[in-house]
Amino acid sequence: MLAKMTSKNQITLPKKVVERFPGVDYFEVTPEDERIILVPLRRSQSGEVRTKLVALGISEADVNDAVRWARRKVR
Repeated sequence: MLAKMTSKNQITLPKKVVERFPGVDYFEVTPEDERIILVPLRRSQSGEVRTKLVALGISEADVNDAVRWARRKVR
């Protein structure tokens, strides 16, 4: 199968490839030697992370506080 890159650096994946990944909208892209590796990212992973955070007792407010702390200016 071939995929052509457009003048805007866009590549259309062949239908036979896309059909193997139903529900996938995003791919992680990694250059490796002379190849481009695409790894499908499934939406369920974010759900799994949220479930794990709940199981650990970490709330959205805790996450916001951690981000604010990490972004604070150190004097």
